[in-house]
Amino acid sequence: MCGRFNLIDSPQVQWLCKSLGIELYDEHASDDIAPGGDIAIVHERAGERVVSTATWWLFLDNETLKPNYKYASFNSRSDKLFSKRALAYRPFRESRCLIPASAFVEGLGDKKTYHKIELEGSAIAFGGLFKEYLNKDSGEVIYSASIITLPPLSPQWDEIHPKSLPLMIDFEDEDIVSRWLDPSNQDVEQFEALLEPTVLKPMKVTKIDKPSRWNPIEESFMIRK
Repeated sequence: MCGRFNLIDSPQVQWLCKSLGIELYDEHASDDIAPGGDIAIVHERAGERVVSTATWWLFLDNETLKPNYKYASFNSRSDKLFSKRALAYRPFRESRCLIPASAFVEGLGDKKTYHKIELEGSAIAFGGLFKEYLNKDSGEVIYSASIITLPPLSPQWDEIHPKSLPLMIDFEDEDIVSRWLDPSNQDVEQFEALLEPTVLKPMKVTKIDKPSRWNPIEESFMIRK
């Protein structure tokens, strides 16, 4: 599960923007983003890459346009994406996105062990899904999104989060990015290799006190493969 992340202006995030041909603004930056909060998503509209603000919770209440807490949909499990009965089945085929981040937090599951994860020398582009909702009063389109999670990276991830690993996509690989963001591309079998847990780039892992505070309490270590 990816249950918290941040997006902070840095040379690494600026390189992500340049690589993707997008702009992020101050409103998208945050030191701490929790499920239900506002996030930036990169998607394609009318053949152009755009950045939209979305609620980090894929399924919203159709009346209030707030998170529908009946479904914990800030993450979408990869093993459900090919099941027609799954809530994320259609978004996986019709509305994929990238979610920029600087770092994220994972918990061991004991409610006391948490780690901050960064990619060495790089920002992060989570592989995500999004939906569009219509505000009936204003006519405004409201976006919502989730981060796809993969099976756990074992044994490297066993003492960090043994249940799952968020999908991270190489934003410097234009071919993968173009195919991922193309809403007309519904040949999702081509993405099966992306849904295998792997170390995309070396990971810097730092134990922290609480997920909302991000304070380091031990020396960092690296996961390289």
